[in-house]
Amino acid sequence: MASSTSNQDTVHPSSNPSIYQEYESKWATLPSDSAGWIQRAKDVAAVLAPDAAAREKANRTPRAEVALLKHSGLLKILGPKEYGGGAQSWSVAYQAIREVAKGDGSIGMLLGYHLLWAFSSSILGTPSQISKWTALITSQNLFVGGAVNPRDSDLVITADPNDSAKIIFNGSKHFTTGAAVSDLIMLEGSLSSSSFPESGGAHIFAYVPTTHPGISFSFNWDAIGLRLTESGSAQISNVVVSWEDALGWDASTKQPLPDVLGVPFATLLLPTIQLVFTNFYLGIALAALDLAAAYTRKSTRPWPYLSGGERETVAPAEKATDEFYILSTYGTHHAHLLAATALVDRANEEVSDLFAAYKKNRGEVTAQQRGEISESIAAAKIVVTDVGLRVTSDVFEVTGSRATASKVGLDRFWRDLRTHTLHDPIAYKRREVGRWVLLGETPTPTWYT
Repeated sequence: MASSTSNQDTVHPSSNPSIYQEYESKWATLPSDSAGWIQRAKDVAAVLAPDAAAREKANRTPRAEVALLKHSGLLKILGPKEYGGGAQSWSVAYQAIREVAKGDGSIGMLLGYHLLWAFSSSILGTPSQISKWTALITSQNLFVGGAVNPRDSDLVITADPNDSAKIIFNGSKHFTTGAAVSDLIMLEGSLSSSSFPESGGAHIFAYVPTTHPGISFSFNWDAIGLRLTESGSAQISNVVVSWEDALGWDASTKQPLPDVLGVPFATLLLPTIQLVFTNFYLGIALAALDLAAAYTRKSTRPWPYLSGGERETVAPAEKATDEFYILSTYGTHHAHLLAATALVDRANEEVSDLFAAYKKNRGEVTAQQRGEISESIAAAKIVVTDVGLRVTSDVFEVTGSRATASKVGLDRFWRDLRTHTLHDPIAYKRREVGRWVLLGETPTPTWYT
């Protein structure tokens, strides 16, 4: 299944997938255990990191980078072994996202969004739908994007006048991360009151091939950060979907299945993606400190000018690595990142354990369990956002003015992190955790909780 390239060459240039062709054979054998999968993610980061700043500046649609992810096997890290997947837990997948983000935040983000959308049938679908889509996505090594952004108006779903077994999606989305370079795209829409007056505007998720003639992309993503995520707008025009592919719906009654969509498990899609965000934020922050430290060791100069009585009692530092304030800053940020990592890893394990325990009995997950997971993730996201923004800004204090040169690329970490940490206001996460702690209030599932 080929990803969409409609009008691509005339609208926006793409990176050339052939530049990473050697890795198709080099990485042909999938890792056999969790340590191997994490190493594979580190290997991908090592390929991406050396020219990350240059690629980001060129801002080409990341077809080559998606090809690299395909060659690595990371797209199917969660997939069942019987379909050629890695059969790894979400904890391992989250760590892989983080490692790739160290090499290039944009590509770590693309991997994270793909894994969320590829896994969505396991949260929202019936057993037969899970089997169908998991087999297809894993066995064909497909990359999945989404047109789901809830801050836009919902896509409108109407009845197909020519076939009662089908529905039609129409509308547009401003943000569609990875969709333009995908093989499949997850659509989400609301049933039209004119076609389905009794539905109450219920929502439907469905996968469709990105090459569908009714799907077009503007290639207009030009943000200050995460520039290679191809997160621009899309137009959805008369995209026909079978009721059989409406995730979690009964195709005969055209009603949502209460044992699939009417249970707390079905709302785990939202905390799962919030933890995707948190992990690639952490990867970006860790990489910023690593690159800054390497620069400081090699290029930062000590400050030779002391003032007042210091000049008579204290000798200027001979090397930047002897400067007290530089050592103190690195020590502080390293400690804070270690603490943030521990908090994120705990949340990763909690999500993994929940999915493992309730994979075959989704109806047993309680609202309280869902709430506890959400608050653990929210707490981790708060800490990583605060620490990450501080680290990615402070690295300039310990590298010096020459580190602002474009070729160094140290600025991309703050730009990447600042861009996505505005996705949903962190102030509301603080409030949510505060209500949990102070009032014992379990958060109501929303598009962002």
